[in-house]
Amino acid sequence: MAIEGALFFLLFLLGPVISPSFAEESFDVRRHLSTVSRYSAARVAINDGFEASKIPDECRVVHLNLVARHGTRAPTKKRIKELDQLAIRLDSLVSDARHEAQGSDASLQRIPGWLWGWKSPWKGRLKGGELIAKGEDELYDLGIRVRDRFPELFNAEYHPDLYSMRATQVPRASASAVAFGMGLFSGRGSLGPGKHRAFSVISESRASDICLRFFDSCQTYKEFRKSQEPAVDKLKEPVLDEVTSALAARFKLNFTRQDIASLWFLCKQEASLLDVTNQACGLFSPYEVSLLEWTDDLEGFILKGYGKAVNYRMGVPLLQDVVQSIEQAIIANEENHIPGTFEKARLRFAHAETVVPFSCLLGLFLHGSGFEQIQREEPLELPPKPPSERTWRGSIVAPFAGNNMLVLYNCPHNSTGNYQNKYYVQVLHNENPIPLPGCGNTDFCPYDVFKERVVNPHMKHDFNSVCNVPLDAKTPQPERPSQPPFNSSKLIKFFRWLLTGKSETHPPSDKVDL
Repeated sequence: MAIEGALFFLLFLLGPVISPSFAEESFDVRRHLSTVSRYSAARVAINDGFEASKIPDECRVVHLNLVARHGTRAPTKKRIKELDQLAIRLDSLVSDARHEAQGSDASLQRIPGWLWGWKSPWKGRLKGGELIAKGEDELYDLGIRVRDRFPELFNAEYHPDLYSMRATQVPRASASAVAFGMGLFSGRGSLGPGKHRAFSVISESRASDICLRFFDSCQTYKEFRKSQEPAVDKLKEPVLDEVTSALAARFKLNFTRQDIASLWFLCKQEASLLDVTNQACGLFSPYEVSLLEWTDDLEGFILKGYGKAVNYRMGVPLLQDVVQSIEQAIIANEENHIPGTFEKARLRFAHAETVVPFSCLLGLFLHGSGFEQIQREEPLELPPKPPSERTWRGSIVAPFAGNNMLVLYNCPHNSTGNYQNKYYVQVLHNENPIPLPGCGNTDFCPYDVFKERVVNPHMKHDFNSVCNVPLDAKTPQPERPSQPPFNSSKLIKFFRWLLTGKSETHPPSDKVDL
C-alpha cells in the first residue's frame, strides 16, 4: 500500500501540469456523473471500435436473463438533510463575502447569482429515495425496447412461470420492475385505454435475499467496506483540496472541503434529476468535473468492483441463478417441450451494489491480463487519474437503469461460418454487445466455453465460504464439529417464544443502497 500511495501522490502532483483543455462547448456534464448518471446519457456504445458479432440468421433466441438497476431516484432522506445544511452554509458564505467586501462590488460580482438565497429543491421533504418519473420512463422504455428486440421471446400469453420478474424489497427496485413490466406487456392486456395487464413481481425478505441483496447479508463484505471507507476518503482528499482551492480563488468564497463535496453532490442531483447544469455544475470546470467523477469511480471500484475479490465473489448465488435458468432452458429446448410451458425470461431489478459485482463476475471492463488476474484473485491497478483514459467509469458500469442481459441462442449444427456449436450466450451491457475477456473478447460465446472459462472458476466459492470468513483470516479455518441431534439455539428461541410470545427479528439495515 505504501507504493500505491506514493504512486497516487505522484499522479496527483502531475495532474494539474498535464490536465487537458476540455472543449467547453462539447462537454456535457450529464455524462460525467458516475453512478448518478441517467440512462439516456450513459446508453452509448463504449467498446472503442469493438465490432459486435454477426449472429447467423439460423440462430434463434431461446432465453433471456436480465439484471438491472432501478431507475433514476430522488435523493435519500439523509442526503436531503445534507442539502438543507448546504443552503444554510451557502447563505453564511455569501453573507461573509458581503461583509468582507465593505461596499465594494468588484469581488461580489464573482459570486454566481443563484447562490444568493438558494434553497434546496427538496426542502421540506421528509421522505426520499423513491423512483421518480424520469426513472419510471427509463424502465418503461427499456421494457418496450427489449420486447421489440426479442419478439420471439415475448409473443406468448403471459404467465408468471414464463416470464419471471423479481425485485428486492426496496420500493424503488420493485417500482422499477413494475415500470418495466408495463412497457414489456403494454397492449397485451385489457386494463384501461393502454390495454395493460397485471403481472407478478416477486420479492424476497431483505434479511435473506442473497440473490439480489447479497451485499446486505455478507458479513465479510461489511467488515471489508467498513475497514476501507476511511482509506478511500483519504484517497479522495487531495482532489477535493485541489478543487476547493480553485473554487475559493475563482469566486472569493471561503469554501471548505465539505462544501465542495456537498456542491458536487448537488451538481449530480440537479443535472441528473432536474436537467439543471448551469448552477452547482456551473461552478466546476470540465477538468474539475472529471476529477470529481474519478473520485466517485475510484470509490466504486474499490468498494463495489474489482478492488477486492469479496466484492463480487459474494454475488455467486446470482450467477448460479442465471446459469440454472440457462440450463433449464437448454433442457426444455432439447426435450422439445411445448412452447409456453417453460420459462422464456428471468428478469431481475435491484441496485448498483448488485449490477457492479455481477459485471465483475462476468469479467466485463477488463483489458490485457486483467481477466487472468481476477481468476488468480490478484489485485488490479486502480483506475488512472484524468487525463489518462480509463475503462472503469461509473456512468457506464452502473448508471441509473444500467443492466446486463445474457441472451441464449440455439444455433443448428450446420450453421455457416465459424458457428459450429449448438448453444451460444451473447452478453449485452446497457443493451450494447460487449466483449467477454473469458471468451476471447467476443460478445457471442459458445455456452460450453462461457461456462468453463467465465462461470466455473467462481463456482469453487459459495456464499457461506465467502461471507462467513474473518476478513484477516490467513489460514483455513478448522472444520466445525458435526451438527448435534438438535439445534440448541433454536431450542432456546422456542422456549423464549413459549414464555414471552416474542421472537427475534432482524434489525432494519441503515445502509443506503444506490
